[in-house]
Amino acid sequence: MGKVAVGVAVAGAATACAVTALVVQHRMRSSRRWAKAMEIVREFEEKCATPVGKLRQVADAMVGEMHAGLASDGENKLKMLISYVENLPTGDETGLFYALDLGGTNFRVLRVQLGGKDKQIVGQEFAEVSIPRELMVGTADALFDYIASALAKFVASEGPDSQLPPGRQRELGFTFSFPVMQTSIASGTLVRWTKGFSIDGVVNQDVVVELSKAMKRQGLEMRVSALVNDTVGTLAGGRYDDKDVVAAVILGTGTNAAYVERAEAIPKWHGPPPRSGEMVINTEWGNFHSSHLPLTEYDAALDAESLNPGEQIFEKIIGGMYLGEIVRKVLYRMAEEADFFGNTVPPKLKQPFILRTSILSAMHHDTSPDLRVVGAKLSEVLEIPHTSLKVRKVVVELCNIVATRGARLSAAGIYGVLKNIGRDTPKYGENRRSVVAMDGGLYEHYTEFSKCMDNSLKELLGESSESVELVHANDGSGVGAALLAASHSQYLESDHF
Repeated sequence: MGKVAVGVAVAGAATACAVTALVVQHRMRSSRRWAKAMEIVREFEEKCATPVGKLRQVADAMVGEMHAGLASDGENKLKMLISYVENLPTGDETGLFYALDLGGTNFRVLRVQLGGKDKQIVGQEFAEVSIPRELMVGTADALFDYIASALAKFVASEGPDSQLPPGRQRELGFTFSFPVMQTSIASGTLVRWTKGFSIDGVVNQDVVVELSKAMKRQGLEMRVSALVNDTVGTLAGGRYDDKDVVAAVILGTGTNAAYVERAEAIPKWHGPPPRSGEMVINTEWGNFHSSHLPLTEYDAALDAESLNPGEQIFEKIIGGMYLGEIVRKVLYRMAEEADFFGNTVPPKLKQPFILRTSILSAMHHDTSPDLRVVGAKLSEVLEIPHTSLKVRKVVVELCNIVATRGARLSAAGIYGVLKNIGRDTPKYGENRRSVVAMDGGLYEHYTEFSKCMDNSLKELLGESSESVELVHANDGSGVGAALLAASHSQYLESDHF
């Protein structure tokens, strides 16, 4: 019995040692995997760094590209498109006007009643419509017929208060938030698709003609009085409310900036001098690119896999369409190389664009002690259940890295625009305000992003920051388009008599 007892004891000790060895090996493997995951995060953070010196280099590079784009329509990164908007709304406009705001995966139709200087906007109604994914890569007729049909349905739902005087045609401001080479206030050809759209047969075509043909097919009697970019519309809406607005920036699915430029600073303008001496310029800054931009391998991969490789680089690192995808790519590498979510890569994590920026925002804003929102999103969206608090904290850190880079680069862009028009520093003896009208879901809903951008702009401006304001122009692109339709109405002259 003694020998048996000794044997059992020895066997038990051996088993215990083996178990201990397995536990130690497991911990060592886990430790190595975690170290590898953290190495990926630290490397990513380092490459995304945006110290103020780099931001100034980005701003200066943007000013240089702006000058090149104003000089000629050559192969410049910034197109600096002439909008043909010489006079922004004054507040005197009256009547009923419509707007169509096509800027991303949704579009809106609006009806705006203007009451003149004393009443301004008397009333407005709108409807929002989602664009099916297949129409974003389908045919021109399919897309514009879908839009015109929604517009016709909106008009058909009008009440008696929305009736026009007899013989008067409905007038529309068309906000088309893609690069367009305008040839007049109400005509322009598409330069290229962005924001995930890729429809054959529309590039180099007049988009107003395409919409007008679709409205005619729907039996809708309506005239496009103004073709505007969403950023130009936001600038118009901002100026209508505040005469100190000098620029507008959209931060949503995509991104862009427009501003008021002196006509004499536009060498490529060969038309008659604008009466106001000014012209609104649509920068199309989403296509900005510079060696000073802090780009990573994940940005390169995203660009290579996109519908427009080599284009819209600035947009692809600050636009709402892309922020979540960048985080997904980093998480995928961590899952593949460091078993970040276990021994297998979660299948949903392999799906491009599954991690929308709205989800990123929700996780970034999670203040609960156990980061339960982060855990819920990982479970619901990526089907990764039971994540540890340690893992959730790393996910939030990635959200912060990507959002901070985007926000600070957005601030550098705004600083560049202000610097280009001499609004980065107040002139001696002057006490002038410089207001930038802001719009877009990313700016409006991603609070950590907008706060970081605001603080970064103040950092760049220094003491001058007191004279610069960022103001949210609520629905600027929609209402702004209606305002520009009013200020370019075919009945404008007759209304003055």
